[in-house]
Amino acid sequence: MGTIQYGNGEEIHIEDRALAHLKVVIATKLRRNESFTLSWRHPDGEPAGRSTIWLHPSIPLRFTFEAPEAPQLNPTWIQNLMHSASSTGGISLVDEMLDVPQEA
Repeated sequence: MGTIQYGNGEEIHIEDRALAHLKVVIATKLRRNESFTLSWRHPDGEPAGRSTIWLHPSIPLRFTFEAPEAPQLNPTWIQNLMHSASSTGGISLVDEMLDVPQEA
């Protein structure tokens, strides 16, 4: 389980693979000097519910991963997250959609 440390050091726990994909999208948006929201459902072991934060280039942000190696990224998932980041609702952390070949 990875973490995002945001602002005053509050830790947000997100599974490593999802966090790796989020990092790409968040870094891209912040590099463009764009602000947006990030919403997610609380993981198991935390109180039920969901949260949203406002991401802005001036607010300190740190990504920490449990695994030492970076996973192979899924371009389709990144594209879906980028699309949601540009919407009025901001990024909604959605489950990964795998490209599975269709049987003939």
